[in-house]
Amino acid sequence: MRGLSLKRSGAALASAIVLLVIAAAVLLAPLSPYDPNEVDLLSKLEDPSAAHWFGTDNFGRDCFTRVLYGGRVSLSVGLLSMLVSISFGTLYGIVSGSSGRVADGLMMRAVDVLMAVPSFLIIITLNIYLDAGMATMVMTISLFSWMGVARIVRAEVLSLRERDFILASRGLGAGKGWIVFRHMVKNVSSSVLVASTNSIAGAILTESSLSYLGFGIKVPNASWGGMLENAQTFILTKPILAFYPGCCILLTVLCFNVLGNSLRTLLDPRSRR
Repeated sequence: MRGLSLKRSGAALASAIVLLVIAAAVLLAPLSPYDPNEVDLLSKLEDPSAAHWFGTDNFGRDCFTRVLYGGRVSLSVGLLSMLVSISFGTLYGIVSGSSGRVADGLMMRAVDVLMAVPSFLIIITLNIYLDAGMATMVMTISLFSWMGVARIVRAEVLSLRERDFILASRGLGAGKGWIVFRHMVKNVSSSVLVASTNSIAGAILTESSLSYLGFGIKVPNASWGGMLENAQTFILTKPILAFYPGCCILLTVLCFNVLGNSLRTLLDPRSRR
């Protein structure tokens, strides 16, 4: 098992390095000599070259520059959605798990109802009526992505509150607030960390799907999903236009998922036995 843990930690390290490279690249996007939205019909559909590393699209826009700016959108939406959903889900789960049976039952039934709702269709509807943009996508994606975190945290809290050290703290006169912030928050942090990586991956996929369907970032602004939507017209004659944004989505989501799985193995003591 030790070799397996080392191997998985190596996978986590490799994924983290790839994600750092992607993050650094999108942050340095303004260094590109091209405007991501500038139309140059004389240079449309050019093959990759020294001037245009990924070639140009049907409007003559530099694909490499648009991939970088599209990454800014996807990573920003993923990170901001994760922060909102993880924060609210953690708070909700701790309150539910620490409450009495009646309050806990009502709170979790509300979670069950929300998880049964066709969230993607509602997200599309909200983006239509709320003027889709980055802020709207962060709000709508967060609105339907905190429930899984809440259930994970609530299960951890239910397990923790019967542990000996929690009972000892109560016996010594510690209040509920002290127990929650001193013991429970600390002990659920590993589960929350793992859930956060999966939350980012899910948010990136949702944002890309919305942009691909035309309900996300509005044209001509660059996004990975929007680039895929634009490339579908040329999928037979110029498939490379879909290759770049598709690979970026695949690689980013894969790295976040591998990182989350590896962190779960490394942070869970039971998996190292």
